[in-house]
Amino acid sequence: MNRVGVMHLVDSLDIGGTERMAVNFVNSLPRERYVPYLCTTRRDGPLEGLLGADVGRLRLERKFRLDLGAVYRLASFARRHDIRILHAHSSSLFVATAASRFYSHPAVIWHDHFGRYGLEHRSAFLFRRLASNIGGVIAVSQPLAEWARHALSVPTERVWYIPNFAFLEEPNGELPTLPGSPGSRIVCVANLRPQKDHVTLLQAIALVVRQRPDAHLLLVGAATDLAYFEVVKKEIARRALDSHVTLLGERHDVASILRGCDIGVLSSASEGLPLSLLEYGMAGLPVVATDVGQCAEVLEYGRAGMVVAAQAPELLSEALLLLIQSPDRRIALARRLRARVIEIHSPRAIIERVCCIYDALLN
Repeated sequence: MNRVGVMHLVDSLDIGGTERMAVNFVNSLPRERYVPYLCTTRRDGPLEGLLGADVGRLRLERKFRLDLGAVYRLASFARRHDIRILHAHSSSLFVATAASRFYSHPAVIWHDHFGRYGLEHRSAFLFRRLASNIGGVIAVSQPLAEWARHALSVPTERVWYIPNFAFLEEPNGELPTLPGSPGSRIVCVANLRPQKDHVTLLQAIALVVRQRPDAHLLLVGAATDLAYFEVVKKEIARRALDSHVTLLGERHDVASILRGCDIGVLSSASEGLPLSLLEYGMAGLPVVATDVGQCAEVLEYGRAGMVVAAQAPELLSEALLLLIQSPDRRIALARRLRARVIEIHSPRAIIERVCCIYDALLN
Protein backbone atom coordinates (compact mmCIF):
# COMPACT_ATOMS: atom_id res chain seq x y z
CA MET A 1 0.00 0.00 0.00
CA ASN A 2 1.34 3.44 -0.91
CA ARG A 3 1.89 5.63 2.10
CA VAL A 4 0.01 8.92 2.27
CA GLY A 5 1.78 12.21 2.96
CA VAL A 6 0.24 14.04 5.95
CA MET A 7 1.43 17.42 7.15
CA HIS A 8 0.55 18.87 10.55
CA LEU A 9 0.74 22.65 10.75
CA VAL A 10 1.18 24.73 13.90
CA ASP A 11 2.26 28.34 14.36
CA SER A 12 5.24 27.58 16.61
CA LEU A 13 6.91 24.90 18.69
CA ASP A 14 6.81 26.89 21.92
CA ILE A 15 5.88 24.93 25.03
CA GLY A 16 2.08 24.81 25.13
CA GLY A 17 -0.78 22.36 24.86
CA THR A 18 -1.60 22.97 21.19
CA GLU A 19 2.02 22.75 20.16
CA ARG A 20 2.63 19.62 22.21
CA MET A 21 -0.38 17.89 20.66
CA ALA A 22 0.81 18.73 17.13
CA VAL A 23 4.14 17.07 17.97
CA ASN A 24 2.39 14.10 19.61
CA PHE A 25 0.20 13.53 16.58
CA VAL A 26 2.94 13.69 13.96
CA ASN A 27 5.18 11.41 16.05
CA SER A 28 2.38 8.88 16.53
CA LEU A 29 1.08 8.47 12.99
CA PRO A 30 1.53 4.84 11.90
CA ARG A 31 4.50 4.88 9.55
CA GLU A 32 3.26 1.94 7.51
CA ARG A 33 0.32 4.09 6.39
CA TYR A 34 1.56 7.69 6.40
CA VAL A 35 4.62 9.83 5.63
CA PRO A 36 4.66 12.47 8.41
CA TYR A 37 5.57 16.14 8.03
CA LEU A 38 5.37 19.09 10.41
CA CYS A 39 5.22 22.73 9.31
CA THR A 40 5.77 25.67 11.66
CA THR A 41 4.14 28.72 10.12
CA ARG A 42 5.90 31.32 12.33
CA ARG A 43 8.83 29.94 14.33
CA ASP A 44 10.40 26.89 15.92
CA GLY A 45 10.77 26.42 19.67
CA PRO A 46 11.86 24.06 22.44
CA LEU A 47 9.48 21.29 21.36
CA GLU A 48 11.38 20.80 18.11
CA GLY A 49 13.74 18.52 19.99
CA LEU A 50 10.87 16.07 20.62
CA LEU A 51 10.11 15.48 16.95
CA GLY A 52 10.86 12.07 15.51
CA ALA A 53 13.95 11.88 13.33
CA ASP A 54 11.86 10.77 10.33
CA VAL A 55 9.42 13.71 10.46
CA GLY A 56 9.78 15.95 7.40
CA ARG A 57 10.08 19.66 8.24
CA LEU A 58 9.01 22.92 6.69
CA ARG A 59 9.61 26.30 8.33
CA LEU A 60 7.62 29.11 6.75
CA GLU A 61 8.65 31.95 9.12
CA ARG A 62 5.68 34.04 8.04
CA LYS A 63 5.57 37.61 9.31
CA PHE A 64 1.82 38.24 9.23
CA ARG A 65 -1.40 36.25 8.91
CA LEU A 66 -1.66 36.06 5.13
CA ASP A 67 1.94 36.05 3.98
CA LEU A 68 1.55 35.13 0.30
CA GLY A 69 5.18 34.09 0.01
CA ALA A 70 4.73 31.65 2.87
CA VAL A 71 1.52 30.33 1.35
CA TYR A 72 3.24 29.72 -1.97
CA ARG A 73 6.17 27.92 -0.27
CA LEU A 74 3.73 25.66 1.56
CA ALA A 75 1.78 24.87 -1.60
CA SER A 76 4.98 24.14 -3.53
CA PHE A 77 6.33 21.88 -0.78
CA ALA A 78 3.03 20.00 -0.52
CA ARG A 79 2.86 19.49 -4.29
CA ARG A 80 6.49 18.37 -4.50
CA HIS A 81 6.08 15.80 -1.71
CA ASP A 82 2.57 14.71 -2.73
CA ILE A 83 1.06 15.66 0.62
CA ARG A 84 -2.60 14.69 0.57
CA ILE A 85 -3.77 15.95 3.96
CA LEU A 86 -3.04 19.26 5.69
CA HIS A 87 -3.92 18.93 9.39
CA ALA A 88 -3.99 22.51 10.70
CA HIS A 89 -3.86 23.20 14.43
CA SER A 90 -5.52 26.38 15.70
CA SER A 91 -4.74 29.54 13.68
CA SER A 92 -2.52 27.76 11.16
CA LEU A 93 -5.85 27.09 9.43
CA PHE A 94 -5.49 30.39 7.55
CA VAL A 95 -2.27 29.36 5.84
CA ALA A 96 -3.45 25.80 5.20
CA THR A 97 -6.68 26.80 3.47
CA ALA A 98 -4.90 29.42 1.38
CA ALA A 99 -2.27 26.90 0.24
CA SER A 100 -4.89 24.30 -0.59
CA ARG A 101 -6.27 26.60 -3.29
CA PHE A 102 -3.03 26.40 -5.27
CA TYR A 103 -3.48 22.74 -6.17
CA SER A 104 -6.27 20.20 -5.93
CA HIS A 105 -4.81 17.36 -3.87
CA PRO A 106 -4.81 18.22 -0.18
CA ALA A 107 -7.78 17.80 2.11
CA VAL A 108 -7.67 20.27 5.01
CA ILE A 109 -8.60 19.26 8.55
CA TRP A 110 -8.88 21.95 11.21
CA HIS A 111 -7.98 20.95 14.77
CA ASP A 112 -9.61 23.48 17.11
CA HIS A 113 -7.83 23.81 20.49
CA PHE A 114 -9.37 27.15 21.55
CA GLY A 115 -9.14 26.98 25.34
CA ARG A 116 -10.43 30.52 25.95
CA TYR A 117 -13.89 29.56 24.69
CA GLY A 118 -15.55 30.32 28.04
CA LEU A 119 -13.94 33.75 28.40
CA GLU A 120 -13.48 35.24 24.98
CA HIS A 121 -15.89 35.80 22.11
CA ARG A 122 -14.56 34.51 18.82
CA SER A 123 -16.08 35.90 15.66
CA ALA A 124 -17.52 33.16 13.47
CA PHE A 125 -17.65 35.20 10.26
CA LEU A 126 -14.15 34.54 8.96
CA PHE A 127 -13.99 30.99 10.29
CA ARG A 128 -17.33 30.22 8.61
CA ARG A 129 -15.91 31.15 5.21
CA LEU A 130 -12.80 29.05 5.77
CA ALA A 131 -14.79 26.09 7.11
CA SER A 132 -16.82 25.90 3.91
CA ASN A 133 -13.69 24.76 2.07
CA ILE A 134 -12.26 22.19 4.48
CA GLY A 135 -12.82 18.49 5.02
CA GLY A 136 -13.90 18.77 8.61
CA VAL A 137 -13.23 19.98 12.15
CA ILE A 138 -11.66 18.09 15.04
CA ALA A 139 -12.52 19.73 18.37
CA VAL A 140 -10.81 19.06 21.70
CA SER A 141 -14.03 19.74 23.65
CA GLN A 142 -17.75 19.29 23.17
CA PRO A 143 -18.49 23.06 23.32
CA LEU A 144 -16.02 23.64 20.48
CA ALA A 145 -17.64 20.86 18.47
CA GLU A 146 -21.06 22.45 18.97
CA TRP A 147 -19.65 25.85 17.97
CA ALA A 148 -18.37 24.38 14.71
CA ARG A 149 -21.76 22.82 13.96
CA HIS A 150 -23.93 25.80 14.84
CA ALA A 151 -21.79 28.93 14.45
CA LEU A 152 -19.82 27.71 11.42
CA SER A 153 -22.58 25.56 9.87
CA VAL A 154 -20.23 22.60 9.43
CA PRO A 155 -22.33 19.45 8.83
CA THR A 156 -22.60 17.28 11.91
CA GLU A 157 -20.96 14.31 10.20
CA ARG A 158 -17.85 16.42 9.51
CA VAL A 159 -17.29 17.55 13.12
CA TRP A 160 -15.56 15.23 15.56
CA TYR A 161 -14.91 15.63 19.27
CA ILE A 162 -11.61 13.84 19.85
CA PRO A 163 -9.88 14.30 23.22
CA ASN A 164 -6.19 14.89 23.62
CA PHE A 165 -3.87 12.05 24.52
CA ALA A 166 -0.73 11.72 26.60
CA PHE A 167 2.42 9.65 26.63
CA LEU A 168 3.77 7.90 29.68
CA GLU A 169 7.06 9.74 30.21
CA GLU A 170 9.83 8.60 32.49
CA PRO A 171 11.86 11.12 34.50
CA ASN A 172 15.16 12.10 32.93
CA GLY A 173 17.98 11.46 35.37
CA GLU A 174 17.67 12.30 39.06
CA LEU A 175 14.59 13.98 40.44
CA PRO A 176 15.13 17.73 40.83
CA THR A 177 15.44 19.27 44.27
CA LEU A 178 12.12 20.95 44.97
CA PRO A 179 11.00 23.34 47.71
CA GLY A 180 8.39 22.22 50.19
CA SER A 181 7.91 19.03 52.16
CA PRO A 182 6.90 15.59 50.84
CA GLY A 183 3.15 15.14 51.21
CA SER A 184 2.28 18.80 50.76
CA ARG A 185 3.76 19.82 47.40
CA ILE A 186 1.09 21.11 45.03
CA VAL A 187 1.98 21.63 41.38
CA CYS A 188 0.24 23.61 38.65
CA VAL A 189 1.50 23.12 35.08
CA ALA A 190 0.06 26.00 33.06
CA ASN A 191 1.57 28.89 31.14
CA LEU A 192 0.94 32.18 32.90
CA ARG A 193 -1.97 33.82 31.12
CA PRO A 194 -5.42 34.98 32.34
CA GLN A 195 -7.27 31.91 31.07
CA LYS A 196 -5.43 29.74 33.62
CA ASP A 197 -6.53 31.98 36.51
CA HIS A 198 -3.51 31.60 38.76
CA VAL A 199 -4.92 34.46 40.88
CA THR A 200 -7.76 32.27 42.13
CA LEU A 201 -5.24 29.53 42.86
CA LEU A 202 -3.09 31.92 44.90
CA GLN A 203 -6.15 33.04 46.85
CA ALA A 204 -6.87 29.38 47.61
CA ILE A 205 -3.28 28.70 48.67
CA ALA A 206 -3.45 31.66 51.07
CA LEU A 207 -6.38 29.87 52.75
CA VAL A 208 -4.61 26.50 52.69
CA VAL A 209 -1.46 27.67 54.46
CA ARG A 210 -3.48 29.00 57.37
CA GLN A 211 -4.20 25.38 58.28
CA ARG A 212 -1.19 23.73 56.66
CA PRO A 213 1.83 26.03 56.86
CA ASP A 214 3.93 23.29 55.22
CA ALA A 215 1.92 23.48 51.96
CA HIS A 216 3.95 24.67 48.98
CA LEU A 217 2.75 25.54 45.46
CA LEU A 218 5.01 25.07 42.44
CA LEU A 219 4.00 27.01 39.33
CA VAL A 220 5.42 25.50 36.15
CA GLY A 221 4.89 27.43 32.93
CA ALA A 222 6.17 30.18 30.72
CA ALA A 223 5.20 33.81 31.26
CA THR A 224 3.44 34.06 27.90
CA ASP A 225 1.53 37.15 29.02
CA LEU A 226 3.98 39.53 30.71
CA ALA A 227 1.25 41.82 32.08
CA TYR A 228 -0.46 38.86 33.72
CA PHE A 229 2.89 37.60 35.02
CA GLU A 230 3.23 40.88 36.89
CA VAL A 231 -0.28 40.45 38.30
CA VAL A 232 0.67 36.98 39.58
CA LYS A 233 3.87 38.24 41.22
CA LYS A 234 2.03 41.11 42.89
CA GLU A 235 -0.64 38.70 44.19
CA ILE A 236 2.07 36.50 45.70
CA ALA A 237 3.60 39.51 47.44
CA ARG A 238 0.25 40.97 48.53
CA ARG A 239 -0.76 37.73 50.24
CA ALA A 240 2.71 37.18 51.75
CA LEU A 241 3.10 33.86 49.94
CA ASP A 242 6.75 34.20 48.97
CA SER A 243 7.75 31.29 51.22
CA HIS A 244 4.82 29.13 50.04
CA VAL A 245 4.91 29.64 46.25
CA THR A 246 7.76 29.01 43.81
CA LEU A 247 7.70 30.17 40.20
CA LEU A 248 9.66 27.53 38.29
CA GLY A 249 9.02 29.07 34.87
CA GLU A 250 9.30 27.14 31.62
CA ARG A 251 10.80 23.70 32.27
CA HIS A 252 11.88 20.76 30.15
CA ASP A 253 11.81 18.24 33.01
CA VAL A 254 8.09 18.42 33.80
CA ALA A 255 7.76 14.63 34.12
CA SER A 256 10.48 14.63 36.78
CA ILE A 257 8.94 17.57 38.62
CA LEU A 258 5.55 15.89 38.74
CA ARG A 259 7.03 12.79 40.32
CA GLY A 260 8.42 14.95 43.11
CA CYS A 261 5.00 16.46 43.88
CA ASP A 262 1.92 15.20 45.70
CA ILE A 263 -1.11 16.97 44.18
CA GLY A 264 -1.79 18.38 40.72
CA VAL A 265 -4.06 21.37 40.39
CA LEU A 266 -5.61 23.35 37.55
CA SER A 267 -7.59 26.50 38.39
CA SER A 268 -8.53 27.58 34.86
CA ALA A 269 -11.46 29.86 34.15
CA SER A 270 -11.79 28.36 30.64
CA GLU A 271 -10.37 25.27 28.94
CA GLY A 272 -10.66 22.83 26.09
CA LEU A 273 -9.11 19.58 27.25
CA PRO A 274 -5.90 20.52 29.11
CA LEU A 275 -2.92 18.28 28.50
CA SER A 276 -1.66 18.96 32.01
CA LEU A 277 -4.51 16.90 33.52
CA LEU A 278 -3.45 13.91 31.45
CA GLU A 279 0.17 14.44 32.46
CA TYR A 280 -0.84 14.54 36.12
CA GLY A 281 -2.67 11.26 35.64
CA MET A 282 0.25 9.59 33.90
CA ALA A 283 2.55 10.77 36.72
CA GLY A 284 0.28 9.19 39.35
CA LEU A 285 -0.91 12.43 40.98
CA PRO A 286 -4.31 13.05 42.54
CA VAL A 287 -5.90 16.12 40.98
CA VAL A 288 -8.11 19.09 41.80
CA ALA A 289 -9.45 20.95 38.76
CA THR A 290 -12.13 23.48 37.95
CA ASP A 291 -15.28 22.44 36.13
CA VAL A 292 -14.45 23.97 32.75
CA GLY A 293 -14.07 22.44 29.30
CA GLN A 294 -13.63 18.68 29.49
CA CYS A 295 -11.90 18.69 32.89
CA ALA A 296 -14.79 17.02 34.68
CA GLU A 297 -14.95 14.35 31.99
CA VAL A 298 -11.23 13.57 32.36
CA LEU A 299 -11.71 13.32 36.14
CA GLU A 300 -14.76 11.08 35.66
CA TYR A 301 -17.01 13.75 37.17
CA GLY A 302 -15.39 13.51 40.59
CA ARG A 303 -14.64 9.79 40.74
CA ALA A 304 -11.07 10.11 39.46
CA GLY A 305 -10.28 13.53 40.87
CA MET A 306 -11.87 16.47 42.65
CA VAL A 307 -13.87 18.95 40.56
CA VAL A 308 -14.76 22.41 41.88
CA ALA A 309 -16.41 25.48 40.43
CA ALA A 310 -14.22 27.98 38.61
CA GLN A 311 -13.21 31.24 40.33
CA ALA A 312 -14.15 29.86 43.76
CA PRO A 313 -11.00 30.02 45.94
CA GLU A 314 -12.77 28.75 49.06
CA LEU A 315 -13.93 25.56 47.32
CA LEU A 316 -10.53 25.08 45.74
CA SER A 317 -8.77 25.46 49.08
CA GLU A 318 -11.13 22.96 50.75
CA ALA A 319 -10.42 20.36 48.08
CA LEU A 320 -6.65 20.88 48.34
CA LEU A 321 -6.75 20.62 52.13
CA LEU A 322 -8.78 17.43 51.94
CA LEU A 323 -6.15 15.80 49.76
CA ILE A 324 -3.22 17.08 51.84
CA GLN A 325 -4.83 15.65 54.96
CA SER A 326 -5.93 12.34 53.38
CA PRO A 327 -3.03 10.26 52.00
CA ASP A 328 -5.29 7.26 51.38
CA ARG A 329 -7.68 9.35 49.32
CA ARG A 330 -4.77 10.76 47.33
CA ILE A 331 -3.60 7.26 46.48
CA ALA A 332 -7.08 6.05 45.48
CA LEU A 333 -7.82 9.03 43.22
CA ALA A 334 -4.37 8.92 41.65
CA ARG A 335 -4.70 5.24 40.78
CA ARG A 336 -8.15 5.69 39.27
CA LEU A 337 -7.09 8.69 37.19
CA ARG A 338 -3.96 6.97 35.90
CA ALA A 339 -5.96 3.92 34.84
CA ARG A 340 -8.53 6.14 33.14
CA VAL A 341 -5.92 8.15 31.24
CA ILE A 342 -4.20 4.97 30.05
CA GLU A 343 -7.52 3.48 28.92
CA ILE A 344 -9.17 6.49 27.29
CA HIS A 345 -6.37 8.93 26.47
CA SER A 346 -3.71 6.58 25.18
CA PRO A 347 -2.10 7.42 21.82
CA ARG A 348 -3.26 4.21 20.16
CA ALA A 349 -6.99 4.80 20.71
CA ILE A 350 -6.95 8.46 19.68
CA ILE A 351 -4.66 8.05 16.67
CA GLU A 352 -6.82 5.29 15.22
CA ARG A 353 -9.85 7.59 15.33
CA VAL A 354 -7.92 10.29 13.48
CA CYS A 355 -6.70 7.78 10.91
CA CYS A 356 -10.32 6.80 10.22
CA ILE A 357 -11.06 10.47 9.49
CA TYR A 358 -8.10 10.66 7.14
CA ASP A 359 -9.24 7.53 5.29
CA ALA A 360 -12.78 8.85 4.93
CA LEU A 361 -11.52 12.12 3.44
CA LEU A 362 -9.18 10.39 1.02
CA ASN A 363 -11.94 8.10 -0.17
